Amino acid sequence: MILMVSVQNLDEALEALHGGADIVDVKNLQEALVGSAHPLTVKAVREAIPLERHASVTLGVVPNQLGTVAMAAYAAGVLEATSVKVGFMKTDYAAAVETLLACGEALEGFDTKLIGSLFADNPLYDGLDAEHMVPLARDGHCDGFLIDTLTKDGRNLFDFIEEARLREMVLEGKGLGMSTALSGHLRLEDLDELARINPDIVGVRGAVCQKGDRQSGVHRDAVAEFKNELNLRETGRLDVRSQTVAAGGAGAPDDGWVVIDGTGKSCAGILAALSAQIERDGSSFIEVIIPDVLNTYDVILWAEGDDHSILTQRKDPSGATRMLIRP
Repeated sequence: MILMVSVQNLDEALEALHGGADIVDVKNLQEALVGSAHPLTVKAVREAIPLERHASVTLGVVPNQLGTVAMAAYAAGVLEATSVKVGFMKTDYAAAVETLLACGEALEGFDTKLIGSLFADNPLYDGLDAEHMVPLARDGHCDGFLIDTLTKDGRNLFDFIEEARLREMVLEGKGLGMSTALSGHLRLEDLDELARINPDIVGVRGAVCQKGDRQSGVHRDAVAEFKNELNLRETGRLDVRSQTVAAGGAGAPDDGWVVIDGTGKSCAGILAALSAQIERDGSSFIEVIIPDVLNTYDVILWAEGDDHSILTQRKDPSGATRMLIRP
């Protein structure tokens, strides 16, 4: 999991960056429920942050105007945003897909990733249910998706979608090769649930503002605290669940053994490599090396869901997990 911090101006972006945020996400909290920042604000943030660091753009709740939204996505590409998030509320499914496809066309030739977004509390506004998130991102040819919330009454993501369901959606998105992100008034006390779900990206604002007030401004110390707590779970130093797989089990033959090294791969990349290997050869044993402890649980669920057997699971001297799978 990496940390995305929502900012409204350059000063907040620098605070987030100094606090250790992996992604600085520029948005406008004063425009409707959530909207786009002025392009000059995005330009100032992008110019102040090294290109190798992520600076993304949120379009917020977009209107049902395909050309207008595609033009905004194009502007994000021109401004060299890492990604652009296109969010839907009162839009029907087919229109949302059409809009995302138009945005994808507008981004051709740019490195900016297209992220589709739905809001977990959309049903409160008679909007498009977030249950459609994975198929919408798939049909809209998105690089990833974000599930967020709009309400400002103290409720957060977990008040609208339960942990188990979010886990299913995140794993399904990873299986399709998408980046997965969760946001929506998340707090430090939600980190155990988030770690069990293990999205690629966790998005916050209020939790990293001074005194926890999302209107008071992002502060580097609060960002650093959240990032540290996230890392404790990411590395397994703080265990958020008991092990579900015991070492031992049947042995493997000397031949028919394939090693997949997940070092430097995202969870989606590891799952894609496993699926591709099994599609090519459904009989060889697979040893997969997983550097990130949280991604271990994704591989376990993937294996269980496809009826593959996990024979052994152990830590190597580097701290990575080595898991032996029999298809």
